[in-house]
Amino acid sequence: MAETRDKVKGAIDTGADRAKQATDYVADAAQGAKQNAAGTIDSVRDSVQSALDSVGDTASHARERIEHWAGDARDTARQVGQKVEGKVEEAYDVAAHTVNDFGREMTGMIRRYPIQSLLVGFGVGLLLGRVARA
Repeated sequence: MAETRDKVKGAIDTGADRAKQATDYVADAAQGAKQNAAGTIDSVRDSVQSALDSVGDTASHARERIEHWAGDARDTARQVGQKVEGKVEEAYDVAAHTVNDFGREMTGMIRRYPIQSLLVGFGVGLLLGRVARA
């Protein structure tokens, strides 16, 4: 019976040793997986940071270009506005001169032909009255 007890004890010790070896193997595998996961996470973090830096640089360059284009557009608009203002002033001066000349000519004509001017004014008034009535 002692012999059977020794065999059972030996089998139990062998099973315990194998279970400990299996536990150590699983623990080592888990530790390796943990280290691999940490390395992968660090790699992904570095890749994401690099991508963010690249996007930030691109956005910065785009902002600088937009500011430059906006400045150019502002300068061009200012130049066009000044040219338009000059043309409007010229057109106003020409129109004012033309109206003044017309007024002087009409005044001169009325002074030279006062009765005819009254008759023309009366005729124009009658025509306007008929048009307004209809």
